[in-house]
This record gives sequence, C-alpha cells and structure tokens, in this order.
Amino acid sequence: MPDMFVNLLKLPPLEPLITKMEQESIAIRRAQPFEITRLRLFVEKNFSQAWADEISVGFANKPVSIYIAVLEKQIVGFAAYECTRKTLFGPTGVAEIVRGRGVGRALLVASLWELKELGYVYGFIGGAGPVEFYEKAVGATVIPDSDPGIYTNLLK
Repeated sequence: MPDMFVNLLKLPPLEPLITKMEQESIAIRRAQPFEITRLRLFVEKNFSQAWADEISVGFANKPVSIYIAVLEKQIVGFAAYECTRKTLFGPTGVAEIVRGRGVGRALLVASLWELKELGYVYGFIGGAGPVEFYEKAVGATVIPDSDPGIYTNLLK
C-alpha cells in the first residue's frame, strides 16, 4: 500500500461534514485521555492490536491527536494523526454498522484540519489502503515508490 500526500491548504470545509454527522446522531470529537481503554478495545476488536498500540501514542500528545465517532455513547470510528511520525495521518477505521455514511470522511477531514492548524502545509497518509477514497475525499496524491514506506521490518 502506497503512502500519499495531501495539500492541507486545499482541504474541504469541515463544518458541513460535522453537521451531516450530527443529523445522523453521530458525534465527531477529539478523544479524551480517560477513554484510552475503551478506544483500544474498539480498535483491537475491529481492526488489530498493532493499530491499538499505534494510536496509544496519540493519547500522550497534548492535545490528544485522535478523533472518534460516537453513536449512542459507543465508539464507532476513529482517526489518529501524528502518532507514528510527524504530519502522518493514520491509522483510521470505522465500524461496519456505520460504513458508507460519511463517518470516515468526517474523521479524515477533522484530523487533517488539525495538522493544518499545527502549521503544516502538507500531510501524509501512511500505507493508504483505499487510495481512491483519499483521492476523492481530500485530493490526496500517491507518492511514487513509497510502498512499503515506514511499515517495514515489523516485529512478528
């Protein structure tokens, strides 16, 4: 899976995405430090322990560098940034029950706006799985010869 870069000066507006989520009773917000266990369990159950480990770094950042999607007081999605490397977005994931409703897009755009607020001009998506999604959602561009990127020589 290739890495991608995003021009943070050309991000789509966040507010319409947040409004759409609110209309579906889904809150998009920054995770709180005391939610680390609940979020790690969600990520381990729905994705992987490696991703749960990776996002744990986001709880050490001030402010926490993870956004979550909440439906009926339950986590249904997450997006992390600046956990593995500076300017790097990911990992991110959305529960199957809410896929296709714009949750992933809202989490992505919220996280990238945070990178922009930190003063960055470009953000990077590491090991981008759904390349077409990122191209359409935020105009991301594949970085040639970037596969496997930073995710090499992983422990087993």
